[in-house]
Amino acid sequence: MRGRAAFEEEPAMGGTTGRAAGAAGRAGDSDALEHLARIGLVAYGVVHLLIAWLAVQLAWGVGGSSAQADQGGALATLAQQPFGTVLLWVVALGMVALAVWQAAEALRWRGRLSAPGDARKKAAVTIVKSVAKAVVYAVLAVLAVRTATGTGQSGGQQQTAAGVFGLPAGRWLVLLIGLGIVGIGAYLVHKGVTKRFLKEIDLREAPPEATRLVTRLGQAGYPAKGVAFGVVGGLLVYAAATFDPAQATGGLDGALRTILGAPFGQVLLTLVALGIAAFGAFCFVRARYPERT
Repeated sequence: MRGRAAFEEEPAMGGTTGRAAGAAGRAGDSDALEHLARIGLVAYGVVHLLIAWLAVQLAWGVGGSSAQADQGGALATLAQQPFGTVLLWVVALGMVALAVWQAAEALRWRGRLSAPGDARKKAAVTIVKSVAKAVVYAVLAVLAVRTATGTGQSGGQQQTAAGVFGLPAGRWLVLLIGLGIVGIGAYLVHKGVTKRFLKEIDLREAPPEATRLVTRLGQAGYPAKGVAFGVVGGLLVYAAATFDPAQATGGLDGALRTILGAPFGQVLLTLVALGIAAFGAFCFVRARYPERT
């Protein structure tokens, strides 16, 4: 969600790369895509609020603990609401818009990979982050479609880990994936604590109270997501260390249940749930303000 000026500021590039970047710029500058991306951010926030609610239920035994406290559980909960199928298709459409937006961002920065020094480093980092976000949004879009059409399947991370273990050097691949997820978790915690997320949002026209709200929600939301990611990655690392796919259970749901099993688990899980809810609210406010150019 970048304004037209953002693309006007880009240096001219020739050849195939220039045409690709130009097409990416036009795609990312589409008013329709911008509006859909805003809907996607709101939908992303709703998913996080539902995950937070499921985590609170898990922590305190409200309504039973059988529902999975993860993206699949959140979408399944959404499906049970009035007009749930329609809402799921809206979520899917919004996630596709977010994925396209991030893919366009990656293409737009591709031309800067030939730049010298820090400019090339910034381009590479931006592309990696944009591609990673696009994959996350695309996976969530597929999950929303499968939930809406009743073709979703359970099994998740444990089955995936078991399959990876069967590959050549699969154990080391699981270890690397786990360490990578732990690293993402640490980055999210750092991003929240240092308020680095504010560098990505254009708040110049925001009133002071909105700036304070965005700051507080981000400070709570990013570390909470980081903790959850860290536990997910830690379970994968432990599974690789023990060569036991059963240890890599449940993805996010398994991570939250692991937190619940720790000393003072109810309190810790409740705090994580509140942080995830704060991130959901952050997405709502984030949909109001454009990307910093």
